[in-house]
Amino acid sequence: MKVTVNVDCTPEEARRFLGLPDVQPLQEAVMRQMQDRMMNSLSAMDPETLLKTWAPLGLQNLEQIQKFFFSQFPGGGTDKK
Repeated sequence: MKVTVNVDCTPEEARRFLGLPDVQPLQEAVMRQMQDRMMNSLSAMDPETLLKTWAPLGLQNLEQIQKFFFSQFPGGGTDKK
């Protein structure tokens, strides 16, 4: 025997019927806090700040990376045939 029951209710009505807690105020508070943190961290997205963070030694750091990269190739990166 197969029985099908269709219940037409809103999520709020289902939550109350099942005795689940109302977490909407908590969710709103968490979302507000996340929004505040994201807005505060936008200042770190300034291109000048990002460059200072990512490349503290500037061009000198880039030159060191290039030297290391080219040293990994036989012949120092030059094409010798």
